[in-house]
Parts: sequence; C-alpha cells; structure tokens
Amino acid sequence: MATIHVDVVSAEELIFSGEAKFVALPGENGELGILPRHTPLITRIKPGAVRIERADTGEEEFVFVAGGILEVQPGTVTVLADTAIRGHDLDEAKANEAKRLAEEAMKNAKSDIDFATAQSEFAAMAAQLAALRKFRGKR
Repeated sequence: MATIHVDVVSAEELIFSGEAKFVALPGENGELGILPRHTPLITRIKPGAVRIERADTGEEEFVFVAGGILEVQPGTVTVLADTAIRGHDLDEAKANEAKRLAEEAMKNAKSDIDFATAQSEFAAMAAQLAALRKFRGKR
C-alpha cells in the first residue's frame, strides 16, 4: 500500500507527523486532495480543516489551520500553518466569542485597515467553527 508522509507544523509545535493514505485541505483556490506520488506543488492554504487519513489505523485525523503554506513532494506533504489546532482541542465557546468580538470590531472599525483585520479574524473563526462541526460529525 502506498503512503505519503505528512507533517503539520505551527509556529509553536509539530501538530502531526505520520504516514497517511490521503490528505485533504483548503487550498487557496479550493479543496485539495493529495494521494501518494502527487505532483510537486507549493500553494497557500486558507483557514479550514486538514483531514488526514492515517495509514496505520485508517481513521481520520482533523487539524484546524488558520492559513499557511502547503508543500507537496511525491512522498511528503508539509503544512506550515500560521496557527494549527488539533480537532479534539477546538473550543466552540471560545471560537464563538472570538467571532462575536470580530463582528463587533468590524462594526466599530475606524479605518479600512481595522475593518480588514477584523474581517480576517471573523473569517478565521467562522472557518474554525465549520471545522469543529465537521470534526464532531465524523466522530
């Protein structure tokens, strides 16, 4: 059985490292699916869920990423995430509160930069909540 080595890394720590049968994640231009021996690729990724089908157990591992860079080589997938949180560590209450605060910041923005910053935070929290729902739906 062909596998691909996957590393998901945030600025703080290594989130996942292991062999996988398949990886799916939110690319800049849409959902990407990666199998072993995939064509080399480097692209930005959007906030959302990285789904990793583990080779050892066949179970899916979920990791939320808040954006970053994806590098694919024929035998390796590397996700360099701005922020990465394991699916089981996602906190719905915190994400909802951060989303609410971002909405409030958008309403009260005094400049285009303030609005863009709040809008980016809002999008990341909305993606985190969607990833959390997807993770819970698979369990």
